Amino acid sequence: MIVEKKFILAVPNFSDGRRQEVIDAISGTIKNREDVKLVTCEPEHDFNRTVLTIIGEPAPLKEALLEMAAKSYELIDMTVQEGTHPRIGGQDTIPLFPLMNTTVEECKELAEEIGKELFEKHQVPIFFSGENARTEDKKSISYIRKGQYEGLKALLDDPNHPDHEARRPDLSVDGKLSPELGATIVSADKEGLTAYNVFLATEDVNIAKQIAKAVRGPSGGYSTVRAVGIKFPEREGVVVSMNMFDCANTPLYRTFELVKLEAQKYGVAVTGSELVGPVKLEYLLNNLNHYLGLQGLKQEQILETHLMG
Repeated sequence: MIVEKKFILAVPNFSDGRRQEVIDAISGTIKNREDVKLVTCEPEHDFNRTVLTIIGEPAPLKEALLEMAAKSYELIDMTVQEGTHPRIGGQDTIPLFPLMNTTVEECKELAEEIGKELFEKHQVPIFFSGENARTEDKKSISYIRKGQYEGLKALLDDPNHPDHEARRPDLSVDGKLSPELGATIVSADKEGLTAYNVFLATEDVNIAKQIAKAVRGPSGGYSTVRAVGIKFPEREGVVVSMNMFDCANTPLYRTFELVKLEAQKYGVAVTGSELVGPVKLEYLLNNLNHYLGLQGLKQEQILETHLMG
């Protein structure tokens, strides 16, 4: 009887994208491990965070993630950290997703174990989100991160704040953020996010912000999309930067076309787009189907899929 291996996808981010020695030290805890693969390491200088994409079997993946977080706690001090991306901790998030021969329930169980062990070993406050959320509000990472490290820390330091009880960590020593470590969000969900940027031929970041508002779910756009308008200092133009949480039902081409449509109102051209990190093959094929009008395209028609183990 052949026992099929189980694989889980983890896409953690830690709050440093500028110090190469720190990025190397934290990502290095994942490398050269049996049954765990570091697929990508994506530092973002302006955001001052790094996103890792990791695939592994459950037990060795858990050990790798625990060691990664320990190194983040050692090297990142939230009392001095700065960045434009929302964050509440040095090891900001550890999200898990079923990849192959695994279920979201198995990911949920593993996330519970990771969160509890990190709290026991490091006394770092833990928020459980996604399928592990203790409340409906905490299913959303944006709710947990509201106010970022500075705002959330001030709120939790004030026992009279009206949101104090609702915003407390799920595991903590005193219900507050750790000054140096902040807090870590641990979660499991059915689908991971796809990070997608669309570039505009203008230096007016307010236009990008208005377009982002039209695209993202909470302000009238797609319910599974979160978007911001920002300026990347290293390149011309501005960008509508999106986190897409369900590219099967809200494909990349749909958000791309909406950004183009909204940009026309301002007389601004779209100059291109980019994916940040890996993406599932099916999320690319549905764009191919759309733009070429293909009918009945199957993954097995892609020759390279027959080389996959």
